[in-house]
Amino acid sequence: MSFRARHLLGIEHLAPDEIRSVLDLAERYVDLNRRTVKSSDALEGMTQINMFFENSTRTQASFELAGKRLGADVMNMSVAQSSVKKGETLIDTALTLNAMHPDLLVVRHPNSGAVNLLASKVNCAVLNAGDGKHEHPTQALLDALTIRRAKGRIQRLTVAICGDIAHSRVARSNLILLGKMENRVRLIGPPTLMPSGVAEFGCEVFDDMREGLKGADVVMMLRLQKERMDGGFIPSEREYYHRYGLDGEKLSVAAPDAIVMHPGPMNRGVEIDGELADDINRSVIQDQVEMGVAVRMACMDLLARNLRAERGAKAAETMV
Repeated sequence: MSFRARHLLGIEHLAPDEIRSVLDLAERYVDLNRRTVKSSDALEGMTQINMFFENSTRTQASFELAGKRLGADVMNMSVAQSSVKKGETLIDTALTLNAMHPDLLVVRHPNSGAVNLLASKVNCAVLNAGDGKHEHPTQALLDALTIRRAKGRIQRLTVAICGDIAHSRVARSNLILLGKMENRVRLIGPPTLMPSGVAEFGCEVFDDMREGLKGADVVMMLRLQKERMDGGFIPSEREYYHRYGLDGEKLSVAAPDAIVMHPGPMNRGVEIDGELADDINRSVIQDQVEMGVAVRMACMDLLARNLRAERGAKAAETMV
């Protein structure tokens, strides 16, 4: 398999063949996860530390489950009770962790670029579980796998990403991945929730939901990131749902077989109609959750292979 990355910090530095390698291996882990015995020895003897500076349910649980199914020793670091809360710098935290000799470090942080900084200070492989408004690479990869399984391909599709684009690392990672795989991407949302310089992203931009959804093969809804908002970005949640919340009437202008996605957690009646979110004929939201475990298993497996190869090469040099 073609996967050369030392860390998984974002989609931006992955080539299309590396993306396909992750998805192809993840397909095998989907099958494994549906068996009665769900264990693998891909990470046997390795230590995985999950360090989440932001609260997370599905992402942290998904990474923990992925590591355990691959045979790793998994530790969840409680940042709320850690030295970080006592004033320790991120670099000192990285150096302390590095002294423990972990093999895989999974990090979520509220500041963009923080995970990249950590990666530069440790000897293990680092996976970005979301940093600020920067990237969330495994979410984009699991979304890609979900789309490919539902549509039979991950190229030449029309994908509409709707909602709070400005504050969403999910939108950014998906935009990069979908562009690399030659898809037509549309961003839909109010002007107040569009990032500056959006015209340079190589996609179409709409502030009218029905115009943007016309003929779309995939409709990807986003959560309103209220924790990242410091002003009045929307008049009210009721008005937002009226104009930008996905319901059956708005979805009717998309392709007849369009699928509906959401990274979660959902605000029903704000971003999406509850019945539509549960419609097994259109919604693949639960499939995204399932694909998340398989994709994270694939990412950690591939990084572990590279880490072992790197360590083996260094050991060989030492012996010469």
